[in-house]
Amino acid sequence: MDRRKIKKAGFATLGCKVNQYETEAMAELFRNKGYKTVGFSERADVYVINTCSVTNMSDRKSRQMIHRAKKNNPDAVICVTGCYAQVSPEEVLDIDGVNLVIGTMGRSEIADIADRLDSGSKVDMTGDILKNHRFENLSVTGCTDRTRAYIKAQEGCSQFCSYCIIPFARGPVRSRPVADILSEARRLAANGFTEAVLTGIHIASFGKDSGEGDLENLLKKVSQTDGIRRIRLSSIEPMTLNEKFIAGIKECEKLCPHFHISLQSGSDSVLKRMNRHYTTEDFANIVAGLRDAYPDAAITTDVMVGFPGESDEEFAETVEFMKKTGFARAHIFEYSPRKGTKAAAMDDQIDPVIKKERSGILFEVAGESEKRFLDSHIGAVTEVLFERRCKNKPGFYEGKTANYMTVEAMSDDDISGKYFNVKTEKREGNVLIGSIL
Repeated sequence: MDRRKIKKAGFATLGCKVNQYETEAMAELFRNKGYKTVGFSERADVYVINTCSVTNMSDRKSRQMIHRAKKNNPDAVICVTGCYAQVSPEEVLDIDGVNLVIGTMGRSEIADIADRLDSGSKVDMTGDILKNHRFENLSVTGCTDRTRAYIKAQEGCSQFCSYCIIPFARGPVRSRPVADILSEARRLAANGFTEAVLTGIHIASFGKDSGEGDLENLLKKVSQTDGIRRIRLSSIEPMTLNEKFIAGIKECEKLCPHFHISLQSGSDSVLKRMNRHYTTEDFANIVAGLRDAYPDAAITTDVMVGFPGESDEEFAETVEFMKKTGFARAHIFEYSPRKGTKAAAMDDQIDPVIKKERSGILFEVAGESEKRFLDSHIGAVTEVLFERRCKNKPGFYEGKTANYMTVEAMSDDDISGKYFNVKTEKREGNVLIGSIL
């Protein structure tokens, strides 16, 4: 009997769905090396913090997680990866307790490197991401979510929106080989996952560097995977969703009618300063085309307030555009200057008090729009993939419809991971309550 101590590794993830996927992949690397993965709040031998750097708040939260790991076990090896680690490696390595900084490439080696370190080590493994033209093949066979699996299809972004640090954190566009994507989809289906989310940093650019077809062709190939009943797309750029693309994806019956399209601003002059390559008219036409093709589509979005120079008139244009468009859900966030971006050097930075006021206004607009969308589905019968028991409602389970509405229903049996038709009866907050048929 092997009486050697089994080492433990804890993980924390901040930021986007891509980060969630990469954390799952790194956790598998540690398990393959003999580690037991535990909750981040538990005492572990190694902690991995997968950071975000979209806003200053993201950086701060990343630092807080590092300090928490040090408090959990002062003798642990602390590894910091992700976007914050990539763009500010020296700053991160200087934080008390950090032993390894590995950024957004080279993470396939993280378990091997961490296993050789001790709590006194200081190692910087970041490199020049802008010169990296190789897709790092991190893969997963399962994930902590029992029903929904993420498949990373693409890395990097070459758009260089004036406010965004991500191209500097993730590098240029690199597409994953189609064969690898399909192989992972088959493994996930074999492990019981019936819903797959295709994700990437700028997934609309899939295939542009590799010549292996485009996103439309990839969707069609993944949809042929036995066992996968639903396919979702992560956030997608507006101009990808042209008439030809929409007509093409309609042939993919497994694709869920939920489209997260980043608006950022409802003012054309602000969009131009942001270096976004569309107008509000373009965006409105795209939404109309999607709703014509998918009458039940949920259109969700991101909207930024307080971009440099945003006038009262420009903000009012955004308010009106949001009201007119009627998003199913909108993530509202305040502009945060990121060192190294063009917007950070722009004049007329907006006062934080004004940003807060404007975000409050848009939050109310978004909330009312979401309520209207959910209310329009009361009394309908819809298929729900149930995911888990409700925490504070004995006997109730929650799940998602194809267009990503949250539905709760009562069941005497454990229905996690199963599909049922549900008749929705009422709305409680941003959740629909119904009965299983």
